[in-house]
Amino acid sequence: MSLKQLLFSSFCLWIVSTAIQAAEPHPHFIFSSFHKSHAEQETLPPLKAGSAPQNFAEMWSGFDPRVEPLEVETIKEWEEDDVVLRIVRFRIGVFKGQKAKLAAVYGFPNSIVESGKKIPGLLQIHGGGQYADYKACLLNAKRGYATLSIAWAGRISAPDYRVDPNVVKLFWEGKTNDPAYKLTTDWGAVDGYHAPGRNQGNLFPSAMPAAWTLDEVESPRNSGWFLCALAARRALTFLEQQPEVDPQRLGVYGHSMGGKLTVMTSVDSRVKAAAPSCGGISDRDNKSALFRLTLGDDVSLKEISCPIIFLSPANDFHGRIGDLPDTVDEIASRDWRVTCSPHHNHQDTAEFEVASLLWFDQHLKGSMGFPQTPKTVLKLDSTDGVPTFTVHPDSSKPILSVDIFYTQQGKADEHPEDRERTMHRFWHHARATKIKGGWTAKLPLHSTEKPLWVYANVVYPLEAPVTGAGYYYGTYTTKSFNLSSLLQTVSVKELQSARIQATMKPSLLIESFQDDWEKEWFTYKPHEWARTTHKVYDETWKAPPNTTLALEVLAEEANKLVVMLDGFAAEVQLHGGDQWQTVVLAPDHFQEYAGISLPNWENIKRLKLSPAERLRPKRGDPRAPRLVGKHWRGPKPQFRNLRWQSTIQDR
Repeated sequence: MSLKQLLFSSFCLWIVSTAIQAAEPHPHFIFSSFHKSHAEQETLPPLKAGSAPQNFAEMWSGFDPRVEPLEVETIKEWEEDDVVLRIVRFRIGVFKGQKAKLAAVYGFPNSIVESGKKIPGLLQIHGGGQYADYKACLLNAKRGYATLSIAWAGRISAPDYRVDPNVVKLFWEGKTNDPAYKLTTDWGAVDGYHAPGRNQGNLFPSAMPAAWTLDEVESPRNSGWFLCALAARRALTFLEQQPEVDPQRLGVYGHSMGGKLTVMTSVDSRVKAAAPSCGGISDRDNKSALFRLTLGDDVSLKEISCPIIFLSPANDFHGRIGDLPDTVDEIASRDWRVTCSPHHNHQDTAEFEVASLLWFDQHLKGSMGFPQTPKTVLKLDSTDGVPTFTVHPDSSKPILSVDIFYTQQGKADEHPEDRERTMHRFWHHARATKIKGGWTAKLPLHSTEKPLWVYANVVYPLEAPVTGAGYYYGTYTTKSFNLSSLLQTVSVKELQSARIQATMKPSLLIESFQDDWEKEWFTYKPHEWARTTHKVYDETWKAPPNTTLALEVLAEEANKLVVMLDGFAAEVQLHGGDQWQTVVLAPDHFQEYAGISLPNWENIKRLKLSPAERLRPKRGDPRAPRLVGKHWRGPKPQFRNLRWQSTIQDR
């Protein structure tokens, strides 16, 4: 074949190929043309000269949470107890050419539709490992609120619509034929999921670049914190556009990771009240300087001007009480409160959890008059060398109790690596005496080589019981609520300069179980008799060498008592009857899940008395928990004289 013939043949093939493509376009050609002609504007502007945002203003620059359409889709709708509930999805934004959609549970009272009135709207933000949960929407609706519980991690808990991590994975993989498949949050080209993330190796807080991040350099816009805070601000837009919601009365609350996201969301001027729990106050020491400048808690706190209440259990590892004084100095708002349960870590009981609802009642409804923060005076210049703490609570409402708690197990600058100390520190209870409108107590110390931390709790009655969904969506009802003073701290140098004396001596008697003994113990289930204490972690009650642990028990019926020391359990058979039974335990009586005995008393942190416990294997071990003890029969037991008892005989 000549060159001329070859060229003519090639030309003919090209003509035929072109005609075929014109009649039946190639799929890739269709996609490219469609994508190009229908491409939507990116939600966030590109980086300027490839440089990442260096501060709060630059991080949020160019983002308007109202400008994009929501494109709401209702996936499921039902009614329960005259409350309308919906599973919805709406547009978060467009990132790297792909839409991202946020799933959520939305609920409001049905009666509001007929009345034509508008009610306050609440945004509820779940924590790590948690779900968007319909119970928050249901119970809030019964109190006159519309609530949106957002599934930023993709997980949803609702009747006949449960999206657990396995179902989230089905959604990622597009397995629409699987019977368990359900629509949920779709982050598109980025990854705002958590526990687990969609992409292996995704570290939710990280600002470092990856294939699934927005920016190709270290940037706060790469972090899951930023993405989820942006989604939460879009959720505010959803709320303000609902016909039953008053857009001028929006509140935000969330627990743990949701606490930090509450703080990050409350920078939005549409938020009129906020209530973060166990988060949003302590994320200040990330190793990345850029993270600290943009995503650190203090950065967002400085931008908050709405009324805010911090729910901060005194032993919480994630929202540390030692950071509260700085927190209230940083916020622009002067309308703040704190409520701090002693001994608790990352959980609370009803009179503390209810603070969120009461805060919204005040600032979104005007139906609650929140007392002012208790005023306190700490005196170090006493004649006996013992500090004195005086509390002046707001007495505009009846006062049920005033309690003072103090510890010497705090650090001036706590970090995540101090987690064990933070979770287990012991808070002494100081009984306060009412004198001239104030409540005063002595604070005997066991050392002047350690700082002093002290605060007060004031409990007020409610005019009527309040029912709500707690941190983990369990239903609670309470007739009272707690308000705390701000933590006061005294350094070692200040204690020594004031000539404070160490007057508290070591004691073999750990607990007499008399008077206010339960103030130094705690539980997350007040209706049950089991109690826990950190007294054994305090220097005052640390176990001396050559001792056993002893106590006396009175149980009307035969039962089993479980004594727990950290993760080790000792099971004791109680005979029952009207006689006190002495129990004596050595370290080898205590065993963990695998049957390994407690080697000694050193560094134990937590002691619990209980009818039954489930010992659990180590993380990653698929074996089932092991039960020790059993269901308690008859009246609750009585205890006395929990003590360390010497094993050395006197000669």
